[in-house]
Amino acid sequence: MTTLRTTASPLRSRVVVVGHGMAGARVVEELRAHDPGHLLHVTVLGEEPEAAYNRVLLSEVLAGRHRADDIRLGTDAWSDDHGVDRRLGSAAISIDRSARTVTTAAGDVVDYGVLILATGSRAAVPPIDGLSDSEGALVPGAFVFRTLEDCRGIEAAIGGARRAVVLGGGLLGLEAARGLAGRGLDVVVVHAVGHLMERQLDPDAGAILRRSLAGLGVQVRLGAATTGVMRDADGRFAGLALGDGGVVLADLLVVSCGVRPEVSLAKEAGLLVERGVVVDNGLRSVVDDRVYAIGECAQHDGQVYGLVAPAWEQAAVVAARVTGARPDARYAGSRLVTRLKTEGIDLASMGETDAVHDPDGGDDAEVVVVSDPARGSYGKLVVRDGRLAGAILVGSPSAVGAVTQAFDRRSLLPSDRIGMLLPGRGRAAEPDTPDRMPRTATVCRCNGVTKGAIQDCVLAGARTVEAVADVTRAATGCGGCRPAVEGIVDWLNAAEPHTALRAVAPDGDDADPFGPVPELVTASAAGERRPA
Repeated sequence: MTTLRTTASPLRSRVVVVGHGMAGARVVEELRAHDPGHLLHVTVLGEEPEAAYNRVLLSEVLAGRHRADDIRLGTDAWSDDHGVDRRLGSAAISIDRSARTVTTAAGDVVDYGVLILATGSRAAVPPIDGLSDSEGALVPGAFVFRTLEDCRGIEAAIGGARRAVVLGGGLLGLEAARGLAGRGLDVVVVHAVGHLMERQLDPDAGAILRRSLAGLGVQVRLGAATTGVMRDADGRFAGLALGDGGVVLADLLVVSCGVRPEVSLAKEAGLLVERGVVVDNGLRSVVDDRVYAIGECAQHDGQVYGLVAPAWEQAAVVAARVTGARPDARYAGSRLVTRLKTEGIDLASMGETDAVHDPDGGDDAEVVVVSDPARGSYGKLVVRDGRLAGAILVGSPSAVGAVTQAFDRRSLLPSDRIGMLLPGRGRAAEPDTPDRMPRTATVCRCNGVTKGAIQDCVLAGARTVEAVADVTRAATGCGGCRPAVEGIVDWLNAAEPHTALRAVAPDGDDADPFGPVPELVTASAAGERRPA
């Protein structure tokens, strides 16, 4: 084994990123966006042999709607062009904070002036009898669903399977279940809690979601504790034994019981770790201000975020500080909106969702619910001090845009709360079309891209969703906004040449996001695109 110690540039200018997932890849992009002259020497260490990819869209790969290459986030050419020393399949195994070095499994010792931890999470495997061996390897025919390698293993097993069981009824488990059903398998979800997605939904919404899934070929067993794994004569997975004495027979098992932040490296280095690496408002370790942490391994103000948008917001803050572009950049936390990305179901959940109507006035929350189980729709608003504190929307795609915007902007809500959940109530239904959307509306929450930014991009010459994504990054996160982006692009392309209806809404808390004023705008010659 050869030991390589890199000392090619001044120590202070050396930045090492540990982790080449979605957060790690994004912080590298942000660093170079603020450092076009490549004054910083950037090294990124990736444990997986794969180049960075959009982990959120793995369910689309499993469903056969995307290929692995479709979800790539970085290329060798980009790294070469931007002077990034990208080392794939190079797991970091130790950090020496005194010497300011990182050692890899291959024996390389890399010096750093600034260290950014983006180690993400690992799939949690419950201690179920027979699920794994003493080394932690799962029984043949069982898989976790976290990486491209996991996805390939599941795809290979699909060919010889007729029935699959998914252990866990959270967000990722349901996306996996829908993907497997779309590949022709009978699918059963086994969930230990009394309703699906209990962290994001209340019981009524969970019941409607369960009914919708049944219509798409996914059956659900709720309140079902799993006590053991059954094997066939060849030692392969054959089913689950449940606590009530029942069994679920299947040929394939996908374990989706949540994730755990990957913090072992940080703990061994002496950093303060609770659920994640504890960081301050600058996302620096509270123990060592030369070490930053972002994404699923970071704990800010007691919160560990498991979604992509917060990780990318954090990446922007860290890059601004490290490059000196904004040395006082601060992270103030994120307002989370969860979207279930599965064909046939439209679901969004945000903020406080478990509040219930209190007729005695013990809780000052105003709770508005509209439920139509027969149509598979459910809407809930939780309002405090006239502003949206939380919401659940199942099967209500026309309401998502306005509700999400009100949540993001913390704006005062209109007095007609039900009108937010039932757009078009009391008048002929109007389609939720791009021309009715205000320019200030956020279309892509992962990247903070507004309708106006997409519109300006198209008018400047980007005529496809892919071209818009290259410039604005819209639709490159969770993928939930892609239909909206496609709608805006198609609407503008269908307009007269160089002409489009631009919807304008004033900025500020008093802006009305529900009633844009149409204004005819004539576009000039295509302008410059801003760099992605």
